[in-house]
Amino acid sequence: MANHRSALKRIRQTEKRTERNRTIRTRARSLVKKARTAQTVGNATVQTALEATRLAIRELDRAASKGVLHKRNAARRKSRLMKQLNALQSGT
Repeated sequence: MANHRSALKRIRQTEKRTERNRTIRTRARSLVKKARTAQTVGNATVQTALEATRLAIRELDRAASKGVLHKRNAARRKSRLMKQLNALQSGT
């Protein structure tokens, strides 16, 4: 355990930031998972998959702007989502 006041303060700050980042990261992961599910389900329409993908991309951008995710990590995830969506739309 830390002994200095400044170290104790850093621990408190880290706990707050960790909790804040966790909620943002969890939301982004959940929306990405919903988008993937919407893209892979056979009876899903392209419109629902498109909307789910749009929401997931918006959340990934938000997480990247807040520094929760690295911008290239978010870009890679968005690219993979769009690649799957395009494959669904082209019928492949």
